[in-house]
Amino acid sequence: MQISSRFTVALHIFTCVDVFKDQYKVTSDFLAGSINTNPVIIRKILSQLSKANLITVARGTGGVTINRPLSEISFYDVYQAIEPVENGDLFHFHEAPNPECPVGRNIHKLLDGKLKSIQNAMEDEMKNYSLADLHSGMEELLEKEE
Repeated sequence: MQISSRFTVALHIFTCVDVFKDQYKVTSDFLAGSINTNPVIIRKILSQLSKANLITVARGTGGVTINRPLSEISFYDVYQAIEPVENGDLFHFHEAPNPECPVGRNIHKLLDGKLKSIQNAMEDEMKNYSLADLHSGMEELLEKEE
């Protein structure tokens, strides 16, 4: 299992918008330059973030704006927008284990609760971090570069 790079790209997008909002119109082309990827990929992620009402994208060269204060957008909010999990379950269980096998007929009973607990722990930890943490962390890093 691995969360796709779309999640970290989305966090990169928010950081760019925050850092450059007063200097540039932050467009998909601008973001693609910072992230070093195709603008089409950026536009797909921007669309997902927009559907989640986390950002507003002005068409053309209007740029991206963040819809809420950074402290009110958690990593979990971004994760939910970018990595929606099927049926609410992070772990996709293999289909139809053999009921004739003692392991096959009991594997769900053995693992379901544990996997749900792991997912809940990860999601709860994501709720502890906000985009404001990225803002302050980036400010510290940029100050050290000066």
